[in-house]
Amino acid sequence: MVRIGIVGIGFMGWAHFSGAVKFTDKGKITGSKLKGGAVTTICARSPEKLIGDWTSIQGNFGPPGASLDLTKIVAFDDYEKMFASPDIDLVDICLPNDKHEEVAIAAMNAGKHVLIEKPIALDPRSADRMIAVSRKTGCKLMVAQVLPFFPEFRFAAETIASGKYGKLLAANFRRVISSPKWSSDMSDFRKLGGWGIDLHIHDNHFISLICGVPQQVFSRGILQDGFVNHVHTQYIYDDPSLAVTAVSGGIAAEGLAFSAGFEIYLERATLLYSAGTIGGEWVQDRPLTLVSGGKVTEPKLKGGAEWCSAFTSELQSAVDAIKTGETPRLLSNELARDALKVCHAEAKSILTCKPARVG
Repeated sequence: MVRIGIVGIGFMGWAHFSGAVKFTDKGKITGSKLKGGAVTTICARSPEKLIGDWTSIQGNFGPPGASLDLTKIVAFDDYEKMFASPDIDLVDICLPNDKHEEVAIAAMNAGKHVLIEKPIALDPRSADRMIAVSRKTGCKLMVAQVLPFFPEFRFAAETIASGKYGKLLAANFRRVISSPKWSSDMSDFRKLGGWGIDLHIHDNHFISLICGVPQQVFSRGILQDGFVNHVHTQYIYDDPSLAVTAVSGGIAAEGLAFSAGFEIYLERATLLYSAGTIGGEWVQDRPLTLVSGGKVTEPKLKGGAEWCSAFTSELQSAVDAIKTGETPRLLSNELARDALKVCHAEAKSILTCKPARVG
């Protein structure tokens, strides 16, 4: 049994907990959703959260936090004391971005495997230090870039990799939000590295997964205090015929809490998807759609229907990686680090009005 300790009970901690733990409408824990793994421990600063009052938690998708019976869960208010426990195998870090390096390194130095929420860090040099500690200690450092675990994106990645409809010709991705007012930790995008890192790294990671890490990027957008708040990017590859673009940022009007989608053009098929939280409701204005041979279909998707099912799949992959010793590419710390390098290249490109090399 892989015993998991979650550090940080904000929206992402709630999402990971919900993805891993079975509980009733009244908050009673009834078991684990993971095969061979279970959340046994949490760590939070808030005294209310330590006793199970998570009702203050809000996010830009999914339900608000709940009241939970945590009598089966060991609770700490100090992560160093938590890391000293012999009853934890995997530390799941869901803290603000600027805390990632410090806490991940402390966990690995304490002999714990780590799954850390995206981004791996705010600076590639921090990521390099984290990866070096992972190699030195032999503890896994896995990065929870959850996007490829969402059914629509999983289908797209697997379809491209299969070659069933020929090679990828072009793609466009969209991920935009309004400035979040539901979390004090997210009220200042500067502490997150800007929306060009906190939000847009999802696109850079997924694009690097399906196309490889680009050689250069050409970006236009909005810089505030040196941080990317909005960006339009053209990804430049050795193949001049591959056209990949993305738009992402935090400048949407209030009421458009979240919006994401893609258009993917293969030689013999087109994939379309568009959804978001608009006016407080989750809306799929274009469910995943496959257009091929004159036919338009909505593919059957893998994965559960719960709002947190992608997190269940992600955590299951982390548990399996510890049991087998093999880390899947979806959780690769190097791929996550390279996606962060793309974010920094975009900021440089916006600043110079020129293409910027990645790394």
